[in-house]
Amino acid sequence: MIYRFTIISDEVDDFVREIQIDPEATFFDFHEAILKSAGYTDDQMTSFFICDDDWEKEKEITLEEMDDNPEMDSWVMKDTELSELIEDEKQKLLYVFDYMTERCFFIELTEIITGKEMQGAKCTKKTGDAPKQTVDFEEMAAAGGSLDLDENFYGDQDFDMEDFDKEGFVGLDDAGGAPFEEEKF
Repeated sequence: MIYRFTIISDEVDDFVREIQIDPEATFFDFHEAILKSAGYTDDQMTSFFICDDDWEKEKEITLEEMDDNPEMDSWVMKDTELSELIEDEKQKLLYVFDYMTERCFFIELTEIITGKEMQGAKCTKKTGDAPKQTVDFEEMAAAGGSLDLDENFYGDQDFDMEDFDKEGFVGLDDAGGAPFEEEKF
């Protein structure tokens, strides 16, 4: 059996990678195949996340052991085979390759090829350039870029302070309103 994964980025429209891999391979093997296909170095903290159909994170598979609590389930890439957590076509995963900014690849198991076997992993489709592996904030500022943290950063461009109900904020900036009572234990 062979798993065929399709990998895309929300940063680069034409970036696509297809990786075929043995289901008995580990997440670490998959991690190395992704890094190689994107031309990334292996010096960053990364994680896979098993996601639901809406890309909501469910289980994390880390590069290194992060949790020493024996009561919590934890998965480490080198110790976890793909088939242990991935069984169905259309399974969605995130691969976070830049922890500082939560930048990631979107991955889907697009096909389970039965009747064939392979060792390791192989990139079978490579389209477009990968996004830069890390974002250097100082370099971005020096190049004249900005993080665009203006009034539109939080969403609504038509934000108007007059829309707030001032009564809902009584007591926050003056002595009026209900006094705070400390809970005693």
